[in-house]
Amino acid sequence: MSSTLFRTKKVEQSILDTEEPEHALKKSLSALDLTVFGVGVIIGTGIFVLTGTVAKNNAGPAVALAFVVAGVVCALAALCYAEFASTVPVAGSAYTFSYASLGELPAWIIGWDLVLEFALGTAVVAVGWSGYIASLLDNAGWHLPDALSGREGADGFGFDILAAALVLVLTAILVIGTKLSARVTAVVVAIKVTVVMVVIIAGAFFIEGKNYDPFIPKAKPVDAGSGLDSPLIQLMFGWAPSNFGVMGIFTAASVVFFAFIGFDVVATAAEETRNPQRDMPRGIIGSLIICTALYVAVSIVVTGMQNYKQLSVDAPLADAFKATGHPWFAGFISFGAAVGLTTVCMILLLGQTRVFFAMSRDGLLPRFFSRVHPRFKTPHRPTILLGVIIAILAGFTSLSELAELVNIGTLFAFVVVAIGVIILRRTRPELPRSFRTPLVPVLPIVSVLASLWLMLNLPAETWLRFGIWMAIGFLVYFLYGRSHSRLGRSQQAAAAGSVPPPGRTTE
Repeated sequence: MSSTLFRTKKVEQSILDTEEPEHALKKSLSALDLTVFGVGVIIGTGIFVLTGTVAKNNAGPAVALAFVVAGVVCALAALCYAEFASTVPVAGSAYTFSYASLGELPAWIIGWDLVLEFALGTAVVAVGWSGYIASLLDNAGWHLPDALSGREGADGFGFDILAAALVLVLTAILVIGTKLSARVTAVVVAIKVTVVMVVIIAGAFFIEGKNYDPFIPKAKPVDAGSGLDSPLIQLMFGWAPSNFGVMGIFTAASVVFFAFIGFDVVATAAEETRNPQRDMPRGIIGSLIICTALYVAVSIVVTGMQNYKQLSVDAPLADAFKATGHPWFAGFISFGAAVGLTTVCMILLLGQTRVFFAMSRDGLLPRFFSRVHPRFKTPHRPTILLGVIIAILAGFTSLSELAELVNIGTLFAFVVVAIGVIILRRTRPELPRSFRTPLVPVLPIVSVLASLWLMLNLPAETWLRFGIWMAIGFLVYFLYGRSHSRLGRSQQAAAAGSVPPPGRTTE
């Protein structure tokens, strides 16, 4: 039984599957498109919201170092993703990489994890976008009824119509084509980066040195009810994470990690890239470097403009300019945040549909979802299905605690990809690799340890929810995926003496 659970799909077969006309995606993306996608999805909720939260509650002005820590963890993972994406240029990202290196069951687990991660991430950002739009409408004198703004009305009903509408519109854009998505993203990213640069340049003139004193505030224990205490760390290492101090920086890093969610989405578009061997590493690593630099610069400026104890939790960038007597900048930032969050939603939704599509093409989910649109050459069926589900989720669900669940899902994917790089180097050393992760196996091992460290800093409740979702995934695999696997069926046919299997069974 273990040989069937850990049967691997050859890289050559994965690439061959992408050439089937009715299951083939259109190749239209360049390195610039991928970099824009990366910047578009990374710069979002994290920079516009989390900066104030973690500075005020966890790290003080040293929040800049927390962004550096989170960026380093992502950079280690990015080097592993870059090798895989250029070697296995197939839709599915970590799912496809795992199928080629670890086996079918681990691939299913990571695919199931990514579906949850991208769905919740899209919903969280859609609700955040809705809040910014509602605020701008309020400033213009237009007020949505409580029942249509996510708050419960007089009859107890509450549906966030703006968040749901955004997801549905982006779903339609993704059905039409990824090149259109890339063009829309390029325009929006230009606006978003302009806003961030305005914050950095204009805010630099309002920095007061006294606000950096102390740069690393004195440590104090995390409050038991804060949601940031981690019994896992206390159990394993004998101490709990702290607010402020050096350890507070790591606690903050596990939270601001949400700000980097999305760079791995670039890897899901490998199959739609014209020259993935060259362009995927450039897109993944380039977007991460740009965003890390912008994050660090913004956090330094904002904590220099206003004392960290006085920073706003809801809109720290805008409110910091209000506090210095420049409300015009605050309105400009709110507009940029609202516009910018649209690309985050769209690219997260794109990533999820590509993972779902890849799992369907392999038979682990119904093959009905793996047929592309005859005209647009996009996976329209999973895009529409998932778009409607996420629209409902964003409209009805309170998402205040789900960002941490997105974090643990992404970090888990990082761990799997890093391990996969080591395994594929040993099992398939002859594969052509246009980009090679340096210092293998040392760097992937460090990536695994760094990701696990941030995972341990997350609350125990997050681990519990994650465990429940994974248990459901195991159930679905054994009830459906294992018996419908194309790889499994081809191997059974080969054993019966008909055709050779497209994949290799790991004994």
